[in-house]
Parts: sequence; structure tokens; C-alpha cells
Amino acid sequence: MKSFITLMLLACIPIIGHAQQPTDKQSRKTRTEQAVAQALDARNYRIRVDYMNPLKGRSRPLTTSYSLTVRNDSLFSYLPYAGEAYNVPYGGGKALNFDAPISTYEMKEGKRGRKEIKITTSNEEDTYTYSLTVFSDGSTHIHVLPNRRQAISFNGQMETGE
Repeated sequence: MKSFITLMLLACIPIIGHAQQPTDKQSRKTRTEQAVAQALDARNYRIRVDYMNPLKGRSRPLTTSYSLTVRNDSLFSYLPYAGEAYNVPYGGGKALNFDAPISTYEMKEGKRGRKEIKITTSNEEDTYTYSLTVFSDGSTHIHVLPNRRQAISFNGQMETGE
């Protein structure tokens, strides 16, 4: 009988070990959610863009590292552009590669914990509206609406350090 109880206890040890793993996963998820929320509240974050969705043409993954960075009251846009331009400088201009001060920054709570952010900015070439949907895990959808070009969308992941 003693050996049976010992065997049962030994059989339960791996089960207890597996029961602790989801809590590690859950705590990692919680830390990521907190890091995303803190970065958004501080207006200090970088989104690594890895997929491009032009209005016309095919969507495609991006092999070069592109990003969108918000730091306090400035926007640093390093994004590719594919689409129709209506009125741009000779040679194509800067497209979506520029640094500019943010004119307006609005953040509101969306469905299921998402954050909806609307940023407007302008430079000497154009005026842009960036609409970001940031999910609690840091995944992000970016929709860019320039005045003098077709709209374009991107998907990416917020860098949280987790």
C-alpha cells in the first residue's frame, strides 16, 4: 500500500509541473499587456512593420525593417509606399519617410481592449492621417491616409521589450 501511494505521488509531480506552465504564460501575457498600455500612455513606442497592404496591387510581406515611432509629440515614419500619387514633387518626394511634429493625437478605447489612435501630421509635401489599432498583445494595424496619395495599410508588432 505504501509503494502504491508513493507511485501515485510520483505520478502527480509532472501534472503539478504542467499546471504551473500556463501561469508563466499568463504572467508573460499580463506583462506584455502592461508594457503596451504604459508605452501608449507615455506616447513613447515603436511599431515594427512587417506586412504592407496597398489599396491597389498585391499585399506583401516586408523583408527590410520598417517602422513607425511615436516619441512624445513627434512622429518618425519609415514606411514603404506603393500606390498612386496625385500631386507630388518631381522624383516622388519623401512618400512615408519623414520626421514631423504631431498636430493632433487622439486615443480611445476600442472593442475587446483595443486602443484606437488617430494621429495627424504634415510636412512640406503633404498632410497625413495615421489610424492605428493596437491590440493588447502589441499587434498593430496601421492605416495611412495622405492627402496627395492613395491610402495604404500596414501590419506590425509593437516593441515592448518582453
